[in-house]
Amino acid sequence: MPGADVRTKFTARKIHRGTQAIFGERQHLQEVWRSVQRAKLPPARKRAELKQLKKLIQVRTQELNRLSPAWDRKLKIARNPQTTSQELLRLAGSLSPHDYLLARVLTEHPQAPGELLEHLATHTYSAVRENAARHPHTPPAVLRRMAEEASEPLWFLVACNPSTPPDLRERLRARMQQAAGASP
Repeated sequence: MPGADVRTKFTARKIHRGTQAIFGERQHLQEVWRSVQRAKLPPARKRAELKQLKKLIQVRTQELNRLSPAWDRKLKIARNPQTTSQELLRLAGSLSPHDYLLARVLTEHPQAPGELLEHLATHTYSAVRENAARHPHTPPAVLRRMAEEASEPLWFLVACNPSTPPDLRERLRARMQQAAGASP
């Protein structure tokens, strides 16, 4: 409607900010903090800016911990290539539904077990599903289901997965050739 205040449009609906957005904001604030530390500013102004940035960083850390207690520790464990598949499963068991970043990191881990990938293959965040489709530990039955997904191109990622059963890979390669022939 013409002339309406657009601010009410955004305040009327709840906008979810997941861990990926909050973590990104915190990373950016930390970079700004380092930049201000190096800047040649009057001492009082520098202290004031650093104090304000520190508060903003703490707020983002609290937000992450509200979504998942000890969030930074969990992310560190999930990013560690030495983390065992059992520990990854334990992390996935306590995964908040809004923790898209940790879910994504878990599906990228080289030790991610098939059970974890099967569980996250139906995640609401497409990047998590895509990681499961390309991971070599994803069970064949899950890859078969993902290849049938019509709403997104998961089938292409399944076709490129080295663990895809040969019969399915051949069927998907034929589909790729058909799709390539249909394009100009």
